[in-house]
Amino acid sequence: MYITHDRDQEIDGLYQSLKAPRPILIVISGPSGVGKDTILQGLKQTAYPFYFVVTATTRPQRPNEEDGVDYHFVSVGDFAGMIENDELLEYAVVYGDYKGIPKQHVREALASGRDVIMRIDVQGAATIRRLVPNAVTIFLTAESEEELIDRLRERKTEKPDQLKMRIVTARHELRRIVEFDYVVVNRDDHQEDSVDQVLSIIKAEKSRVDWTPVVL
Repeated sequence: MYITHDRDQEIDGLYQSLKAPRPILIVISGPSGVGKDTILQGLKQTAYPFYFVVTATTRPQRPNEEDGVDYHFVSVGDFAGMIENDELLEYAVVYGDYKGIPKQHVREALASGRDVIMRIDVQGAATIRRLVPNAVTIFLTAESEEELIDRLRERKTEKPDQLKMRIVTARHELRRIVEFDYVVVNRDDHQEDSVDQVLSIIKAEKSRVDWTPVVL
């Protein structure tokens, strides 16, 4: 009789937990040129109330970028202050510039029950996996290495030496695909399919029986 009562309480507790928000931390990563920004834009156009982390960077702002939307563009001195004050979840040097994830905004979003999506480089994703083992990591890639290199060349946003470094780095990063939970092939002119696939991954992860809260 007591055993049955305990089981009833356990089942009731399970159903109560299913009614509560189950926020997850999603990491979208991959080499330059795979379309991370395009996929994020597609996710923003859905009805899901995601919190999109805006990365802080010392990289110069490009003409088509908006401060506070694409990145938080800061000086090297300001970035150093963020490191000193422990305001960053992770940071790294990427192509000679610093990039980092502001910590407090992520905590506040998760506490409010919202899913958090962060777009970071492959190196930064490794740090997040170490700090947050239950983060959901998604690797974006092109259909082939040749297509990825063609995309980098077609962007025409770097000088020849910088482009060469991005190509070498991209080839190295492709080898790290096995470190991620999921891979999504972002095909040209089929970005909607890639967005749908990412959404399916998120829905499945939020429905896991062994879901656990993210602790930062």
